[in-house]
This record gives sequence, structure tokens and C-alpha cells, in this order.
Amino acid sequence: DRRTGMKRCFNFTMAAVLAAAMLATGCGGNGSGTTDVTASGQEQQGTQGTAQAEGQQETGQVTGQQGTVRDDVIVVMGPTSEPEAGFDPAYGWGAGEHVHEPLIQSTLTVTTTDLKIGYDLATGMEASDDGLTWTVTIRDDVSFTDGEKLTAGDVAFTYNTLRDTSSVNDFTMLKEAQAVNDTTVEFHMNRPYSIWPYTMAIVGIVPEHAYGAGYGEHPVGSGRYMLKQWDKGQQVILEANPDYYGEAPIMKKVTILFMEEDAAFLAAQAGQVDVAYTSATYSDQTIGGYSLAAYNSVDNRGVNLPAVPAGTDGQGRAVGNDFTADVQVRRAINLGVDRQEMIDHVLNGYGSPAYSVCDGLPWYNGASEVAYDPEGAAALLEEAGWLLSGDGYRYKDGVRAQLDLLYSTGDSVRQALCADFANQMEELGIACTLEGVGWDTAYDRARSEPLMWGWGAHTPMELYNIYHTIGDTGSAEYSPYASAAVDAYMDEALACGDLEESYTLWQKAQWDGVTGVTGEGDCPWVWLVNVNHLYWVRDGLQVAAQKIHPHGHGWSIANNVDAWSWA
Repeated sequence: DRRTGMKRCFNFTMAAVLAAAMLATGCGGNGSGTTDVTASGQEQQGTQGTAQAEGQQETGQVTGQQGTVRDDVIVVMGPTSEPEAGFDPAYGWGAGEHVHEPLIQSTLTVTTTDLKIGYDLATGMEASDDGLTWTVTIRDDVSFTDGEKLTAGDVAFTYNTLRDTSSVNDFTMLKEAQAVNDTTVEFHMNRPYSIWPYTMAIVGIVPEHAYGAGYGEHPVGSGRYMLKQWDKGQQVILEANPDYYGEAPIMKKVTILFMEEDAAFLAAQAGQVDVAYTSATYSDQTIGGYSLAAYNSVDNRGVNLPAVPAGTDGQGRAVGNDFTADVQVRRAINLGVDRQEMIDHVLNGYGSPAYSVCDGLPWYNGASEVAYDPEGAAALLEEAGWLLSGDGYRYKDGVRAQLDLLYSTGDSVRQALCADFANQMEELGIACTLEGVGWDTAYDRARSEPLMWGWGAHTPMELYNIYHTIGDTGSAEYSPYASAAVDAYMDEALACGDLEESYTLWQKAQWDGVTGVTGEGDCPWVWLVNVNHLYWVRDGLQVAAQKIHPHGHGWSIANNVDAWSWA
């Protein structure tokens, strides 16, 4: 059948990728059964890899050269994890699409293991009744690594700088940050913003006296680690801050190598690294001396379903889709997805079903969950007038039911998920086409066609960014959809004076029993899977318990690298 044929094609593609990596392993050996790999992933004959060239002990052991337990670790991340603009919070370090703790800098707050809010520099915080002023007190025992004391003046300077210059985060809600004294800062807001503590958890504090051009390459901070070395395109070496105000890091030296996925596999296979990112493509492999660790994530994949009829906008761009404009069709698609089948066959079992953009987070509404029900999906399509024909497809008024599905070129997982999704839709009688597109055109194309997206963040603002109408456009930003009721709940949530209470309002925006964005409601997006983040971990390394990872398979693994240890 059509589904089996497409799946065979996908399985062959995955096998071909793995075979290529195995061929590289077989051809690149040095006669001893191992391959020396540099940080760029290039094989070298008879020479050592970059990490070892920098004077580190060879990594095939838990103890150091004098028999002491190791206090260093080598971690491999993908090339896109390297911060292009350096370690400057204004230009993406710790923030942006792939959020993580900045390590080199301190933050006012932190997210806890259950994604609630805890304190780092902050000792207390309070919002005014109107939500327009946040008052935060900070520790008085913190210094930057150049010896200068960190004060509320540095905090105010950081936030005002990011408000004016940040290229990756929205600070339009902030009017001004003011230092009341050395340990108190006030944030004056342009509008109420109850989830401000989540913003404070990703903004690394920079020193006013040492900030300027070149800061990203030579950062001065007050965090757990200091930047010792950055070889662009190769590696980053961090060393523990000896004057850190918190608990001293167990890992004194952290080396991050940036490699493509196949090179990361080779590096682990050669025993040259301690932790190496990988994907489901390699999950059925084994590496002696390593185990495969799988960490839960809210790194989800889903497709948008344009919720308005086809037309054009003021710029002449195609907007809307006549097929997905019917809410019954959107609900049918949501019911007709076998998410577990996708996890088993595309992710090799390493994932979880996704029902929203925020599964398992404090603001998640469990009403989003839906059981796989192809019969119910077929009934909804019939009810909407899409009747099954002799060719196996559905028609209405002579028009065939069809989805033209898009995925980002070069992302094999999204392509495979897209193909599996198409297989399942064809079983419902919906014809599908697949097309790989670049991000230079994907955003515009998604206004009228379903696109395979990746989302997932440690903030309720992700819901707002996806579903709330933008300005006076009358539509959400990424896919045509609008709901006054959903907007109202989100606006009320942002204006709420209590963060915990705001969670309930975010949940109601998803479903309040009558309306919302879930499968029983407007269903303008269909969420498919949360992708587990996979890593090869050397035996003997104790990676500290991970909080659920956000979108982006990178620095999140190192959020608590200071607490890792060797057994």
C-alpha cells in the first residue's frame, strides 16, 4: 500500500546515512581500531585530536594521570551550538531560539527541575499591583572575575543594553531598569508581564565597566565558569571560577567540541570524548565503554494548519488554505495521527507523543491530549462533506482533499516525520505532497501550506508567540489564525499579578471547556512528537539529573555540568 511503500523509502534513507558513517569508520582506521578526530571532525593519521593537543589527559579512563579522580569532561555538541557572536547575552548567548543557562554569567533567577522559578543572584522579587514595576533584591557578596563587585547598577545596565540592542529576544515590554541602591533594582514595564521571572532566568548579567566591543570573545562574568579559550569552529574551554559565590563546581574544566553528527559518533567510538550528542539514526548502535542516554524534552515537532480560506494579504502573499480552513478537517487530522507509530518508526522509540507546544510544563493543559482514532477522524471528514472515492481519496464538490506538506531542507528527522505524517493522512484519504524548503521562504509559504516546525521553550510566552494575534494584523504570526477568546486569556495571564495564578489562565487559553486551541477547539496546529535528546555517555561519568530540555539539542545538557562527577 502507499504507506508501506513510503516507509520503505524512508527506512532505506536512514540506513544509507548510517552506512555512510560506518564506511567512514572502516576506511579511516589507523590500524589500531581507533580513529583520531579533530574538533572539526576531520580524521588524522598518527596525530592526536584537538582536545588532547590542548594538554588534556587521554580520556579512556575515569582517573587522571596521578591516579586521582578526573575533574574535567569533554562534551561534543553540533556546529550550530557554537555561539556565532560569542558569549554576549545581547547576541544570543543563553537566550534566543535555543535557551540555556549562560554558565559564564550569573542570572537573577533560574528555572527549577519542575520549571518553576528559583533564585540565583536574586534574593527576593515583588511585582506592583498594576504589574508595571518589578522590584528585585540581589546578593551583596558577588564579584566579577576581574575582581570588581557586582551591583544592581550592573543589572540595570545589562537590561537596558539588551532592551536597546538584543538581536534575539523581545524586550519591548521593558521601559527601563533602574538601580535603587547597590542591591535593589527596579524594572519599569511598558505593559504588565507576569512571566518576567522567566526572562530573568536567561539573561546573563554583564559588567558595566568591562562591557563593549569584543565582549563576546573576552567575556567577564560572575558565573560558575570562565572562558579560557575559544578556537572558533573547533572548541570552547571553560574553567571553574575560583571565586564563585555558590557551591564550587565539581568539574573544574569543561571542553566543548563542535562536530557534525557523524564525526561525533566517530569521536565517541575512538574513545576521545566523554559525552557526544547523537540522534535516533545511531540509536541502534553500541559503543564499547559508553551508554546511550535519553533525556526528555519539550523539543516538539508539529505542523501548522492555516485556519482561514485561501487568499492574499496586503503584500500579495498567499494566505490561507481552503481545505484546512474547515475546523472539522483540522480536528480530523489531529485525531488521525498515530503519534506512537511515529516515535517507533522515525525516532526508534526515543520520544514521546506531543499534544501541545508545552507538554508537561506547569502551564500545560492536559485537555490537549487526544487518543488515536482513525475511525473518528474519518467520521469528521464525512461530516464535513469529504467523501471517499474509488481511487482511495476524498472529494468535496469535485475537489480532492490534499495537503502540500513542507519541511526544512537538510533536516532528515523533519523530513522523515513529514513522510510518516503523509502516509497516515493518505490512509484517511487525504492526498499529500512533500517538499523541502529553505527558511528564507518557509515562513511565507507556511501562511498557506502546512510546515513541519520545531518549538519548545521554558516559558509560557511560546504559546503567545504561536497563537496570539499580532498587532493589528488580525492573525497570529506564523500561521493564519485568530481567536478573541484565546487572546483575552493570554492578555489576562500576562497582566496577572501572581505568576502561579497566571498558569491557570495559560491553561484556559488552551481549553476552557468551550473554546481554545486544542483538538476539541480550533486546532490550528497539530503537534506530533517530543524528540528525546540522545547522548553517548562514557561509563563512569555521572551526568546530573536533567530538567526537561527545551528546543535545541545543544547547551541544555551542560546546564548543570558543574554538578557532574566521575564515579
